[in-house]
Amino acid sequence: MDTTQLLKGVLDVAVLAVLRQEDGYGYDIVRRLRDAGLGDVGDASVYGTLRRLYAAGSLSSYVVPSDGGPHRKYYAINPQGRASLDEQTATWTEFSAAMSSLLKTSPVAPSIGAE
Repeated sequence: MDTTQLLKGVLDVAVLAVLRQEDGYGYDIVRRLRDAGLGDVGDASVYGTLRRLYAAGSLSSYVVPSDGGPHRKYYAINPQGRASLDEQTATWTEFSAAMSSLLKTSPVAPSIGAE
């Protein structure tokens, strides 16, 4: 199943959840999302999400010098981001429960040509 459309709807909350655990830089966040099971997440989508969440005031950032390459821009969830994550978590929980209920109670459609 192509999860691209599903990811678009939940990427903000997924990024906030990852950053609630620990601050991170772009590629680190991508890796952590993939390790959590979101293997279809694209680098560009995550970087765009980080910029959008930062511009919206949900994240703060800081730069960490690197001995072996360019400096890394780390992102951290802030109080506004935590409040947004809490709200989105509640919404997701309700939505997920409704979908689970629908999927459990939906009759299985017969296959075309089945007798």
